[in-house]
Amino acid sequence: MITAFGEIAERLRRWTVQVTLGRDGQGSGVVWDSGGVIVTNAHVARKDTQEVLLWDGRRYPAATLFRDDARDLAALQIHAPSLEAAAIGDSGRLSPGELVIAVGNPMGFVGALTTGVVHATGPVAGFTRRDYVQATVRLAPGNSGGPLADAQGRVIGINSMVVMGGLGLAIPSNAVRDFLLRQGRRATIGAGVRSVRVRLKSREVPGLVIVEIVSGGPADRASLMVGDILIAAGGRAFETFDDLSWAIERSTGNVTLKFLRGDRRTVREATLQLPYVEARAA
Repeated sequence: MITAFGEIAERLRRWTVQVTLGRDGQGSGVVWDSGGVIVTNAHVARKDTQEVLLWDGRRYPAATLFRDDARDLAALQIHAPSLEAAAIGDSGRLSPGELVIAVGNPMGFVGALTTGVVHATGPVAGFTRRDYVQATVRLAPGNSGGPLADAQGRVIGINSMVVMGGLGLAIPSNAVRDFLLRQGRRATIGAGVRSVRVRLKSREVPGLVIVEIVSGGPADRASLMVGDILIAAGGRAFETFDDLSWAIERSTGNVTLKFLRGDRRTVREATLQLPYVEARAA
């Protein structure tokens, strides 16, 4: 059993890379396929190009193929021979209590490994409606973008952040597959928004005030206006400020928004048809 675990740990280290932006910081990434696609966090890959350090000491420039800031994912491309791609697992089959392994480069320690168990899978109450693999693994700066793997060494998540209590959050591997399949494209309502608090029926709720409308975009075609305050999407009232992005991600081509206008006494409704647009590389 010790030998088996050692072999799994070694494979995970070989699939984990260090992503550096010079003096601007560093993080981790995963060799997603043998053609040189590296998956990491968007907050790690903040430039058009960065450098990737492989487990064997080889260094390569990495171009950002596409990035989704809302989902905190980025795909990089390196041109390196003899790359071994990670084994990718099905994050939808995870259960609480399962052993998981995180590998990364925290605080400059290359290939550091930590273990824990799955606490839960799905949204984090009061934080976001997006699905995460929530695990009791100790993460530190530099772990971001690295793999979270199951006991068989299959990558089932990309480590992203730590929440209160020290719980590590990883973006599920199934969400990463979808991100790569869409090549970073994402739906958009064609409007700029800013978070606000608004009083509705004697209670304060989160809202998003429209500060900019893209001419000819979905919001413009639905007659939304600058100053309108969005309070619900997809039939669900906002609980956190990223719920709009969550609703858009799960839309099937259109999304229904509820909003306030003018005196804010009447809840209005508009259905937007959403196009997919190319995500900016950086």
